Amino acid sequence: MDIIRLKELCKQSAIKWSAHCLERLQERDISRDDVKNCIMNGEIIEDYPTDYPPPSCLIYGYTLSGKVLHVVAGMDHTSVYIITAYFPSSEKFQEDLKTRRER
Repeated sequence: MDIIRLKELCKQSAIKWSAHCLERLQERDISRDDVKNCIMNGEIIEDYPTDYPPPSCLIYGYTLSGKVLHVVAGMDHTSVYIITAYFPSSEKFQEDLKTRRER
């Protein structure tokens, strides 16, 4: 997954938001602007090339208020698809909140 292309599509507002995703964002008190900020200033920490459709990745970044945020996003040639976003927990991730703990 190419973070530069994700950022370009985000700048162009070529973002698709599913109803399910928007419900989760509302439940978690995460705004669309928080998600965009995470993509624009974040880094890919996991890649899921076999996801279908389309391939996706896990992005580590921050909300506008500076809280660590994870965004799962897919991308094709024309759009970014926001799958979900959440605040990572130290139960599933190591202290850096980037490295997944072993199960």
